[in-house]
Amino acid sequence: MMVQRPRPREFEELTDFHADDYINFLRGVTPNTVDENMMQLRRFNMGIAGEADCPVFDGLYEYCQTYSGGSVDGAAQLASGNAEIAFNWSGGMHHAKKAEASGFCYVNDIVMAILELLKTYARVLYVDIDIHHGDGVEEAFYLTDRVMTVSFHKYGEFFPGTGALDDIGYGKGKYYTVNVPLKDGMDDDSYKMLYEPIMQKVMDLYQPGAIVMCCGADSLSGDRLGCFNLSLEGHSNCLEFLARFNVPMLILGGGGYTLRNVARCWCYETGRMMGIDLPDVLPEKALDEYNMYLDTQRLRIAVSNMKNANERPELETIKTAVLAYLSQLPPVPSAQMAYVPPAAGRDKPTDGLPEEDPDVRGGGQAHEEARRVRDGDESDGEEGSGRGGFGDHTNPTAAADAALAGGRVFMRITPDGKPEVAKPTDGQAAAGGDAMVVDGAGAPRPANGAAPAGAGPGPAAAVAALAPEAGAAPQPAADGAAAVAAGAAPDLMTARQTPELAQAAAGLPAGLQPVSEPQP
Repeated sequence: MMVQRPRPREFEELTDFHADDYINFLRGVTPNTVDENMMQLRRFNMGIAGEADCPVFDGLYEYCQTYSGGSVDGAAQLASGNAEIAFNWSGGMHHAKKAEASGFCYVNDIVMAILELLKTYARVLYVDIDIHHGDGVEEAFYLTDRVMTVSFHKYGEFFPGTGALDDIGYGKGKYYTVNVPLKDGMDDDSYKMLYEPIMQKVMDLYQPGAIVMCCGADSLSGDRLGCFNLSLEGHSNCLEFLARFNVPMLILGGGGYTLRNVARCWCYETGRMMGIDLPDVLPEKALDEYNMYLDTQRLRIAVSNMKNANERPELETIKTAVLAYLSQLPPVPSAQMAYVPPAAGRDKPTDGLPEEDPDVRGGGQAHEEARRVRDGDESDGEEGSGRGGFGDHTNPTAAADAALAGGRVFMRITPDGKPEVAKPTDGQAAAGGDAMVVDGAGAPRPANGAAPAGAGPGPAAAVAALAPEAGAAPQPAADGAAAVAAGAAPDLMTARQTPELAQAAAGLPAGLQPVSEPQP
């Protein structure tokens, strides 16, 4: 197994499936702007934390970029032949629609992964064993024969309320949608009785080039939202059965609301898919550092004695109906010759960021060295950030100078309106910037930094980037701190290009030009 860090999907890649305005909204909304975006929130089926299934939270867009990147990268590894099985347990957001969030899902990574696989394979099979119906994926491929969707789920007064037995697709996609509606208490034997004959016929008739599975753990016994009674072995059997066909498989997560059992399930299934039957005794490290497993301190879970509401004759009827629909499938469909977009993933499995110590939180030293931080991401007092955190300055005056100096040019305007280059102060130079210094209406500043009496602000000078005349000697800029010490109000002015300032620049003295672009 190779552990890989996913490349976050960019805006243009997320909009391969999702609507531009929806992704743009996800990119811009924050908990602080929820109140002013209530109309948009209702439009996209989102809301406030505690009041909606899909709340706005800090880091929402980055979260969607990352988990969808894992699914698409995994699909690309399968398509390139670099892997036979790919796991992304953080994926499996099967409820998200093209322009709508739903059921804790914001971006449908499954659809994006299938679209990536369709660049290589003529047919892709999607299998959903989450207790909820995979409505978002079914809706996306309801009209095509290149993707077959099969969902085993609880049906009847249960979210999302879709997935009836006679929902079989439409048009070109008729009979390529398979729904198996179930009731409470589904156990291992009943599930296997339905699952294996149906999936055997699907594989025989459809012959997919790749398989994508949504393995939500909310169908396990004891889930806080689910109401099935599956064991880890019964749940894992669904993956293992399909793995016997030796077709490339992308295995994704999904729902699951008893967290300790979600971790147990996906750990156990990762081992089974690797040909390893993990021992039932959990490692000491799992129990010492953060013990979520105080219930049994074992890997496997016990099923309950809840009643199975799925009667045997009823299950036989469902199985017969599904097999009858499948028998009406036409011969294996093929794909027409068409332009194939370039692969979205990495060319080699080793192209992912290496991890020297995967047990270190955050991915080890190699990840820390390659970490990219945007300006402003660190806290105000983060020491040594080197990105303008207030904690980097012990001298308040130097901090103020540095704040004013970011990316600007220092200038002095003589009484006759001619520019002279001003030398930045030490604090300003240290900030890597050049700012514009003007005194009054072009009046020179006295040596002690005090502004001349009656001098007013000079907006015309403030918006100009001026070149010194030939032979003009540069003069040192006055120190604002000295002006304050002398009891005078320093009139250091800074300006960036804005439409208002550009308009004010129209009144500049002859020969002066407005700033064309911000200085680096």
